[in-house]
Amino acid sequence: MAQNSAVGRSRAGRSSRSSSWAVDVGLLDADGALLGNPVHYRDGAHEAGVAAVHAEVGPEELYAVNGLQHLPFNTVFQLAAARGTVRFAAARRMLLIPDLLAHWLTGTVGAEITNASTTGLLDATSRQWAGELADRLGIPRGLLPPLRKPGERLGELTAEVLGETGLPGPVPLTAVGSHDTASAVVGAPAADDRFAYLSCGTWSLVGVELEKPVFGEAGRTAGFTNELGVDGTVRYLRNVMGLWLLQESLRSWGSPDLGALLAAAADVPAFTTVVDPDDPRFLPPGDMPARIAEVCAETGQEPSRNRATVVRCILDSLALAYRRTVRRAAELSGREIGVVHLVGGGARNELLCQLTADACGLPVLAGPVEAAALGNALVQARAAGVVTGGLPALRGLLRSTQEVRRYTPSGSDAEIGRAARRAGLED
Repeated sequence: MAQNSAVGRSRAGRSSRSSSWAVDVGLLDADGALLGNPVHYRDGAHEAGVAAVHAEVGPEELYAVNGLQHLPFNTVFQLAAARGTVRFAAARRMLLIPDLLAHWLTGTVGAEITNASTTGLLDATSRQWAGELADRLGIPRGLLPPLRKPGERLGELTAEVLGETGLPGPVPLTAVGSHDTASAVVGAPAADDRFAYLSCGTWSLVGVELEKPVFGEAGRTAGFTNELGVDGTVRYLRNVMGLWLLQESLRSWGSPDLGALLAAAADVPAFTTVVDPDDPRFLPPGDMPARIAEVCAETGQEPSRNRATVVRCILDSLALAYRRTVRRAAELSGREIGVVHLVGGGARNELLCQLTADACGLPVLAGPVEAAALGNALVQARAAGVVTGGLPALRGLLRSTQEVRRYTPSGSDAEIGRAARRAGLED
C-alpha cells in the first residue's frame, strides 16, 4: 500500500525487526517442558555446527537432499552445535517457534511444513523429514515432530488458555504458512506466474514461485534455496541481508528521523558508494556505518562522510543485490519474469522501490505492506470455508481490495551494470 506521508516514510524499514526467525527451535523434555530459552539465530555459537555437519555430509550432498541455501544458523547446524550438551541429551522433541506457540496454546505437537523446510532436515523432493540424514548427523529421529500443512486444524485452545484469555471457547487453531515469507508470497497480488517476489523487511527474500524444487551446483553456489510454500508450491529464492543494514545504522545514530534521511538520500548522486549487502561482516549487530565505511575503503571507494550518503549507499546496494537475484532466479528456474511484487515493510520506502525498479529494469508493484498477515488470514479464511479457491483466487481478492503502487524503471542499464560490478554484484 502506498505511503506518501512523512509518517509513512519514517516507518519504512522499521516494522520487521525480529527477535526470532524461521530456523530457531525450542527443545522439549519427556514431559513436554521447554529445556531453556531458544537461542537466537544470530548467536555465533551456531557456527560450530557447520564444520560438524560438513564432516559427515558435504555441502553438495546436503544441498541434494534439502535444497537449502547455506546459512550458518540453519537448524541443522544449531542442533549439531548443541550435540553433547545436557540440554540436547534431555531433549525428546524439537519445536520451531511457531509450533512451540501452537503447543502452548493447544497442547498439540507438530511442525508446519513451510517452516520445517528451512531446517535443513526436510527432504525437498519427498517433503518428508530426511531420516537418514538425521541419523548420519546424530540427530535422533524422535526429535522431529509430525509434519502439518497450512490449512490444517491444529486443535482447540486448552481450558487453561481459555481461562487466561476469557474466551468462551471452543476456539480452533489453524495452521498457516508459519514461515512469514510463505504467507507473504500468498499475499503478493500477482495476476499470473510471471512474477518475482521481494519480501522486504529485516531480511529480503527474493525469488520465484515454482511447482517443484530446482537442484544443481549452479543454484547451490549462487546461494538459492528451495523452501516450501502454501498449496504445494516451492519458494525458490535467495536471502539478501535486507533493511537490517538500515535499522542498525539508525540505531547507531540514536534513531534519527528516517523520513528526513530518505529525502536527503534521494538527492545523493546514484552509486556514490556501493557494497555487497551480504558481506558476512554485516550480519551481527553493531556499528553498521563503520563497517560500511571499512568495506568501501577496501574496495577503493571514498567512505561515506555523512548519514544521507550512508543511507543512499545501503539502498543502492540493496537494489543492485535485488537485480542480481531476480536475474539469477529467472536464469536458474527458467521462469520468465515480467514484474516484481515488493511486499512487506520495505514497500513504504518509496526511494528503495524506485531504485529497485531502476536496477531490475522491471516494473515494481509495491504492497501490500502487511502481505504476510493477509496471506495468513486468507489461508485461515479458506480453511473456515469463508473463501474458496487456490492461490490465483486468493490473490484475486487481494487485487480487488488492496492498494498497490507501481514504479516504472528508468536510468541507464550500463551505469547500473558498472556499479554492480564495482560492488561485486554482477555475475
